[in-house]
Amino acid sequence: MYNLKIITSTVRPGRKGPIIASWIKELAEQTGNFKAEVLDLGEINLPLMNEAVHPILQQYEHEHTKKWSATINEADAFIFVTAEYDYSYPAPLKNALEYLVHEWAYKPAGIVSYSLGPFAGVRALANLKADLLSLKVVSLAESVSIPSLNQFIGEDASFTPNEILHKAADGMLIQLNRWTKGLASIKADV
Repeated sequence: MYNLKIITSTVRPGRKGPIIASWIKELAEQTGNFKAEVLDLGEINLPLMNEAVHPILQQYEHEHTKKWSATINEADAFIFVTAEYDYSYPAPLKNALEYLVHEWAYKPAGIVSYSLGPFAGVRALANLKADLLSLKVVSLAESVSIPSLNQFIGEDASFTPNEILHKAADGMLIQLNRWTKGLASIKADV
């Protein structure tokens, strides 16, 4: 089984990312291909990047960076669960990405985007894909985009996706497995 890290993007109180991350984690584990872990940036609470040396050199000074490095390094694949803030993805995710360089490389990533409005976080998805490319992360063409998120959130704070979202998630997970298998040899050759 592959080690899958599911990373949520938001840190503010009342965020919905962890609810969606739990859903995609359950689906990923049901495939039998992934051992999944949710990394909630709201709980991890990385400070704004505060390492003196550029992360490309991996000379980390702070314990929070060393721990983040080890966590990301052990991953075989990622799923980013991202909200859309101001036509892009949230700053805490950008900060978490920029802490590291080598640890992200040669691993595939699926993206689950969402917004409270009808655009389903697709602008966040597009911006995140561009930034992942610079880290040598292979961002899948298959994704899950959730419009008008509150229609899928029950009064008990449960997430109830429709058939379209389930189908998109299944397709993304199939491709994530294929790409993880394929990139394993590239990663081993580094």
